[in-house]
Amino acid sequence: MTRDEIIAAVADELGKIAPEIDIDLIDGTADLREEFDIDSMDFLTFVTALHERLGIDIPEADYAKLETLDATVSYLEAKVVA
Repeated sequence: MTRDEIIAAVADELGKIAPEIDIDLIDGTADLREEFDIDSMDFLTFVTALHERLGIDIPEADYAKLETLDATVSYLEAKVVA
């Protein structure tokens, strides 16, 4: 899976929980939860959707590594390669 495919998957799943998000306008270093007012349940839904879509195990201990768009993509990219 390429980085662009991972970004597309993240954008798609973010769009399901926050349709107003335009992935092209997201500051890659901004906290996703704060920037888009994503609550705990929506964040859990997002992480679960990424797990199911990409087949990547994302333990709860790693949730903090998904704080920003850049961090999320890098985390998932490392998991796909591993």
